[in-house]
Amino acid sequence: MPLTLSRPDLIRSANFIAGAWTSTPAARLAVTDPATGAAITDVPDSGAAEARAALDAAHAAFPAWRKVPAKQRAAIIKLWHDLVMAHQDDLGKLISREQGKPLAEGKGEVAYAASYIEWFGEEATRMNGEVIPAPVPGRRMFALREPVGVVAAITPWNFPAAMIARKIAPALAAGCTVVCKPAEDTPLTSLALVLLAHEAGVPPGVLNIVTASREKTPEVVDVWLDDARVRKITFTGSTPVGKHLARRSADTLKKLSLELGGNAPFIVFDDADVDAAVEGFMAAKFRNGGQTCVCPNRVFVHRAVFDSFAQKLAARVGALKVGPASDPASQIGPMINGRAVEKIERHVQDAIAKGARVLTGGKRLPELGPTYYAPTVLTGADPTMACACEETFGPVAPLTVFDDEAEVVQAANDTPFGLAAYFYSQDVRRIWRVADALESGIVGINEGAISAEAAPFGGVKESGYGREGSTHGLDDYLHTKYVCQGQLD
Repeated sequence: MPLTLSRPDLIRSANFIAGAWTSTPAARLAVTDPATGAAITDVPDSGAAEARAALDAAHAAFPAWRKVPAKQRAAIIKLWHDLVMAHQDDLGKLISREQGKPLAEGKGEVAYAASYIEWFGEEATRMNGEVIPAPVPGRRMFALREPVGVVAAITPWNFPAAMIARKIAPALAAGCTVVCKPAEDTPLTSLALVLLAHEAGVPPGVLNIVTASREKTPEVVDVWLDDARVRKITFTGSTPVGKHLARRSADTLKKLSLELGGNAPFIVFDDADVDAAVEGFMAAKFRNGGQTCVCPNRVFVHRAVFDSFAQKLAARVGALKVGPASDPASQIGPMINGRAVEKIERHVQDAIAKGARVLTGGKRLPELGPTYYAPTVLTGADPTMACACEETFGPVAPLTVFDDEAEVVQAANDTPFGLAAYFYSQDVRRIWRVADALESGIVGINEGAISAEAAPFGGVKESGYGREGSTHGLDDYLHTKYVCQGQLD
């Protein structure tokens, strides 16, 4: 089925550098529909030359952009927000086609992305400094907040609109310029958003984007890592890649924001509202087919409510409609590619081999296509299983029984990761005890949908550092300059 948009020119097949669309190099990268494998279009498979051209443009544009009054930058960013929302239907279709999520989720992601653009458009006028009381007469002391400089943004495939918005909007608000490399699987949404930013009035060179295959990505990113003109790297993706970026950034001491892997626990205590816990888990786990970094990956349920929770969850999961985004009834779409399905299948088979039992799902759905996997609930999961140690990134819920609060908190924290954690309880004392004890950057208490533009999003331990969203999200794009003026008597 061809992708039909009311505005066809939102489908871009070129890099955007220095305010112009350029189709160099000659090498091309096919962008395909994960549901069918059919080509949507192709984009440049860029290398070092394109990365350097984008950086040259961003560096040249920075002095003028940083001097644009905050109110004027805010107006441009807010117009970008308005254009994004005006094209919500088309952008939702584009997300669904290249990423695979159901159309309703695709449109929802557009609104979610736009909320960050709007937020940081407003925050642009609130970059207040400080007047510091001077310790001696005749002196004035100030702390000023200034943009760090050129920002390199590297975005993932699972939320192609939201991730670019969460990184580019605060950079523009702060007065930084940007070079961006979107995920090779989902570049089209990012290119469309850059087109709308240009139409909103972002000047040439302020925002630049280059596309590249998985094989050519290191060549692109290494240019930015090695060049001292790039003052910040912002990245969402795997922990091994994040560590590599941190190591390579050390030579030029770049500022970094790293939102990395997770292994989120979801705990259901014996005093929980089981029905609410099931609803919260469905919202947290099965959005985007389980392909989110804050999805619960390990589910701990108290023995007293285990059977009730497991039965109700299995019924809900088994009723999920799996299908392509083109089917309005679909609730779970295809996984992003064959590698993703292979990992899910490996985790499920490993769990079964070690004693887990399948309540629902547990298999591929070849009748739909090679990238579909049935939403799955497993019981009898334990820490020796791959699904407990690795991020599955798919629609699999492995349930583990527990008896004691201290035991389950220790198990929840027994991971190198610390992005998100969830728990359900109605005991106020327990709520604050457990929230304090969990080692994660985000905690959902009796709530499965935790993300919001006003909230600081980020992790601890090997899930990274830095925050996206909220007032804290702007700080990572700024540095503080101390100014002292004397002889004022």
